Amino acid sequence: MKSGYKVADAMTVNPVSIDPDTTLLECAKLMSEKHVGAVVVKDWNSLGILTEQDIVRKAVANGIDVNEKVKNFTEKDLITISPHADIYDALIKMRDNNIRHLPVVEGNEMIGLLTIKDILKIQPQLFDLIVEKFELREESRKPINRIIPTEGICQECGEYSETVKEINQTVLCENCSKQEITTI
Repeated sequence: MKSGYKVADAMTVNPVSIDPDTTLLECAKLMSEKHVGAVVVKDWNSLGILTEQDIVRKAVANGIDVNEKVKNFTEKDLITISPHADIYDALIKMRDNNIRHLPVVEGNEMIGLLTIKDILKIQPQLFDLIVEKFELREESRKPINRIIPTEGICQECGEYSETVKEINQTVLCENCSKQEITTI
């Protein structure tokens, strides 16, 4: 499925970039100020990306001093895409590699950065492609799983009832709930 949009149509042309010797704290402040979830870490002979998740998971969660240099936490083994690729292909690559930021490279030069948000701004119907890879964490703590119906179909007898109850994670009408209670 092709979208008709090229990566070059959606990418950020001048992504926020920093020096590898920038501290984690300086980087986090810059990301907050610029409202970005990733920065490009540029050196004379190397290129990398540092994301919010990298800062949280690799540094903060491990008690790393915020004055450490970003070069120690930068992802350098980058998955890239051409500016001429369709954004559908970019999204598939992001989904399959579980990444949200994709450097756009032409020749040997990075010319932009593409994010999932960039794609969804111009092709929101592609959202379903991303969702199928996500795992719903802490499912029991999500509001959708705590909704207890007041009316509905009894899962025991199959009849509609204006008053149903959830007993042992089963929705029951009044008659079936009484039978359940007496058998317990």
